Amino acid sequence: MRTHARVVVIGGGVVGVSTLYHLARKGWSDVVLVERKELTSGSTWHAAGLLPLFNLSYSVGQIHKYSVGLYATLEEETGQNVGFKHVSNIRLARTRDRMDEFMTYAGVARTIGVNVNVLTPAQVKEIWPLCVTDGLLGAIQHPDDGYIQPADLTQALATGARRRGAQILRHTAVLAIARTPSGEWLVTTDKGEIACEHVVCATGNFARRTGAMLGLDIPVIPVEHQYIVTEPHPAIVERHRQGLPEMGVLREADSSWYMREEAGGLILGPYEKGAPCCYVDGPDDASEYELFQEDLERLEPHIETAIARVPAFGEVGIKKVYNGAICYTPDGGPIVGPAWDLRNVWLNEGHSFGVTAAGGAGWQLAEWIVEGEPTIDMTGVDPRRFGPYASRGYLRRKTEEAYANVFTPHYPDEERAAARPLKTAPCYERMKALGAVFGSVYGWERPNWFAPPGYEVPATELNVDDVLTNENHAPPAEDGKVKERWSFRRSNYFPFVGEEVKNVTDNVGLQDMTPFAKMVVTGPGARDWLDSILANRIPRRGRVGLCHLLTARGGVRAEFTVFERASDEFYLVSAGALERHDHDVLRKLLPEDGSVRLQPVTAAYGVLIVAGPRSRDLLQGLTDADLSTKAFPWLTGQRISVGPVTLDALRVNFVGELGWELHHPIETQLALFDLLMREGARFGIKPFGIRAMMSMAIEKSYRLMGRELSNEYSAFESGIDRFVVPNKGDFIGRSSLLAWRERGHSNRFVTLEVQGAVDADPRGSEPIWLGGDLVGRTTSGGFGWRTDKSLALGMVLPDLGEPGSELEVTILGERRRATVVPESPFDPANERLRG
Repeated sequence: MRTHARVVVIGGGVVGVSTLYHLARKGWSDVVLVERKELTSGSTWHAAGLLPLFNLSYSVGQIHKYSVGLYATLEEETGQNVGFKHVSNIRLARTRDRMDEFMTYAGVARTIGVNVNVLTPAQVKEIWPLCVTDGLLGAIQHPDDGYIQPADLTQALATGARRRGAQILRHTAVLAIARTPSGEWLVTTDKGEIACEHVVCATGNFARRTGAMLGLDIPVIPVEHQYIVTEPHPAIVERHRQGLPEMGVLREADSSWYMREEAGGLILGPYEKGAPCCYVDGPDDASEYELFQEDLERLEPHIETAIARVPAFGEVGIKKVYNGAICYTPDGGPIVGPAWDLRNVWLNEGHSFGVTAAGGAGWQLAEWIVEGEPTIDMTGVDPRRFGPYASRGYLRRKTEEAYANVFTPHYPDEERAAARPLKTAPCYERMKALGAVFGSVYGWERPNWFAPPGYEVPATELNVDDVLTNENHAPPAEDGKVKERWSFRRSNYFPFVGEEVKNVTDNVGLQDMTPFAKMVVTGPGARDWLDSILANRIPRRGRVGLCHLLTARGGVRAEFTVFERASDEFYLVSAGALERHDHDVLRKLLPEDGSVRLQPVTAAYGVLIVAGPRSRDLLQGLTDADLSTKAFPWLTGQRISVGPVTLDALRVNFVGELGWELHHPIETQLALFDLLMREGARFGIKPFGIRAMMSMAIEKSYRLMGRELSNEYSAFESGIDRFVVPNKGDFIGRSSLLAWRERGHSNRFVTLEVQGAVDADPRGSEPIWLGGDLVGRTTSGGFGWRTDKSLALGMVLPDLGEPGSELEVTILGERRRATVVPESPFDPANERLRG
């Protein structure tokens, strides 16, 4: 057994072995995998082996696409048959919302190069003759999809890894993981110790136990998943005898199940409500090839719909019921990337579709470890998207919710209710009384929009479809009324958001942005350190700057508002959803000489935003500070008193209007809120939410992390040239960024005006066309109330980015004319901001 290795991968399921394989494929042969029992003895052995390409997440979609492509080549590379059956995959739609979801996905798929066919019910019948097509509106098909034998796949990956020099240690249990004084990691096993540079945790059901060894509360808990295997059916056996092709994997999403052939019979895999968590703190030491007692009563509604759709399923006996553990995270997506607070510790956990994701997740994690960053945007699966709030009790409720919603329509505006409210600003109850309909970001409640008094969605619009997955709305509010109906189109809140925008434009609006991530940077080396990591000049005392932290390749890793509020004391603000990510990145870049100190202060400060042409009038009556443009210009900040509350007022906002962010001690929020609302009444003050803010931000062509700003695009491709100052001196990514520009760019940021959008607007990830050629993808979109236009932000080929270029955008399966317009369709000269 080796005593030293460059990387130790813990966990011998398909995910861990794929990680090892890809590290070896990158040329790192000095790598070891440690497995406590046999390879595949955890969840991999009982997986149904499906390879669903369908996923609305850009990150996960890329991962799944790579996996399916890789698996098709493994037998040729390793000589081992992986049992890959290219039988295709068909998803049935019984409702308009489901077809809208499928058309939305088809657009996402096109932008990442995944083939999707749209089928009529008659075409479904041709491919799946045992399927009853009554009641279907249509379907989509992945012709490249199918299923695979998970154990054979794992062994093939293991063979490929071993041939490249990697070592696999079976029946070797990890007992402890500790950091050595030299900075290496020491992995202690029951067979000895291995010192290494990097540790990768791919331990599946054991994720929380492995995390505990590292002091990490990994946000993963498994849930019981059952599937039924039947005896052979004569009709299927006869098809095989005749040499007819195997019928594809069938998914009736509206009944929450999948079905495929298996040895002349059928497999049915439902995703039911009420499936319980298991292994909350990890399995016991003896766990191997473990299953739970089946509970068919939970599955009865799904079995009934399966028999109605495929009568043959009810005509044969049950051969076996598998009930095994599958890992889930709070949002159902995996966690792939660096662990927080620990250098050179990597997580590849929480895979509810582990066989499908294993190839791509291993590929990107190996890229991250070896090259220093991934090659695709991994924001959607980054482990740091969850914070300390995602601990044991929260996870139990959220993972069960995620499992129950695997097949429910994934509306772009849905807000799931489990474990909420969790984190609330002091003004939460005030906002609720004003009609706030809340969303959740990083555990915080935050107003999305405001409903009028007594408002409710008509009962005739709720759960109108007679299907198992028919919930199309948020839970009722405390008054018993449903306020929001979800949709892929303009929904019930659309006109109310317009009213919020109008009031901000004409009067003054108040917004709660307390969830902003906040960090104080101090010390004699603070300015020089920030200057060495951020691409913009660090603002001088009293100025506010938008500063980006680039990747080593010249993409964008993080975005901060920077304000020097005292000598050698900088206040950094970034997106609330990215708090753990952004703060972890900063901590890992700290100089070791102690000249710079970081203090996270998110929960210590609230943020209320006042914006609109009358915001100055409101605030000037509450402070003795001079708020005139000359004394308090745009992009500056001052410590002022508003009534009895002393706070930092920053003249900046994300809506493109005159306004201030008021960063105040959290314990003073109610006093400040009440004062602003009381004194603001004569100026027409009303609250506004995130959806109004985003409408206004798109009209200003403002970029967002994970959308327009990404490691996949250079900072110059994202069009943030004015925030990048190459001649100020060296900073992270500078040389690579300049080299990227010298090589030439593949993308150009654009703002598009979309024609003919009557009831549905672009939302992001729609394909952009020039004739029959795919020339780009949208990154954000929505309706601009101040411009009265449907707008999209996006990336296109560089020569198509000039204003006036005529293109097309596909929205819900229909192409719409789209014209490139100059940036900031609303107030392009920023006269309102600067006023």
